Amino acid sequence: MADPAGATPVEGDGWAAAHSPAALTASPPAPPPPRAALAVPAPARMSAVTGGAVPSQGGGPGRVMMESVSESSRSRRRMTGAERREQLIQIGRTLFAEKGFDGTSVEEIAASAKVSKPVVYEHFGGKEGIYAVVIDREMQRLLSLVTQALSASHALVKLERAALALLQYIEESSEGFRILVRDSHAASGTGTFASLISDIASQVEDVLADEFKERGYDPKLAPMYAQMLVGMTALTGQWWLDVRRPRREEVAAHLVNLSWNGLTGLNPNPTLTAATRGRILAPTSEVRTARPTERELKELEKARERELREQEKLRREQEKAREREQREQEKARERELREQEKLRREQEKAREREQKEQAKLREREERERDRLRTQEARLARTADRMGPDQPEPGAAAGT
Repeated sequence: MADPAGATPVEGDGWAAAHSPAALTASPPAPPPPRAALAVPAPARMSAVTGGAVPSQGGGPGRVMMESVSESSRSRRRMTGAERREQLIQIGRTLFAEKGFDGTSVEEIAASAKVSKPVVYEHFGGKEGIYAVVIDREMQRLLSLVTQALSASHALVKLERAALALLQYIEESSEGFRILVRDSHAASGTGTFASLISDIASQVEDVLADEFKERGYDPKLAPMYAQMLVGMTALTGQWWLDVRRPRREEVAAHLVNLSWNGLTGLNPNPTLTAATRGRILAPTSEVRTARPTERELKELEKARERELREQEKLRREQEKAREREQREQEKARERELREQEKLRREQEKAREREQKEQAKLREREERERDRLRTQEARLARTADRMGPDQPEPGAAAGT
């Protein structure tokens, strides 16, 4: 009797034992095999992975199913320790850039990585360990770019490439730069933006000291000028991190225009030299990272979408704030105009009252002058009638 699945029975199978020659000749007949053995014989055992029947021998559809199970097992394989560490670092980098060190928790990192918190503690001892690695990587990358830029021969080219290196880093590693410019936590050790700027300023100081000596300036002033140049460039980079206009080469050209030519010699249309224009720097020691999985890419895409939504929300809020400010200014101008109109009308009324009072005063003065003239004329007529020799009435009565 043939196997229902079309495969050769294997040794020890209940169905095969029941149908052996010895069993067929024995008396009484052997009892029927168990239902489970007949329904699912050994050559067609249930797969623990897919739940389907997987033949142990033979070809055909069974072999295809075995291959699909193998591919599924490979796709679901556990990450190695190095891959898991790199995954946690990348997730932590995104969260630190978005929320800062204090705003990020181990629970969020573990949830984003789809692991439990003990896994994070096992690899890094907590979020402090991840933060320290992220800070160290970002500092090394930026310092490598700036160091490479300062290796040029001409001072102007050094300045151009250094400015361009910072802007390139900001453009390519926005998350890393956001982490660096935040107020650093104690877990970062020396990995603060201030110490990073100090390291870059030390390199610029050496360059300026040599230039000062050649041009007859006091090289002791080089540290101060290095802080000025690096601070100006760093603050401009922080501003450009959000606005991203104009292009980085144009921003670098204007930075060099101010620092190289000074305010009195500014070029209205500055450009980079041919030795720097279009140049893209690469760190001397790039950090090798594992290729992100599809899940990680989705998480990163979600993070970018959240960032875009936050930026759009911030833009709308700023637009509303500007509109409110414009409305308030318009209302203030209208109130000011009303106040000015009210004051003008009051001044006009005051002038009219004053003019009326002055007119009345002139009329009273004119009437008084008329009265005095009339009285004087009357007295003059009385004197004329009496004549010069006629005694006065009072004097005649006395005699």
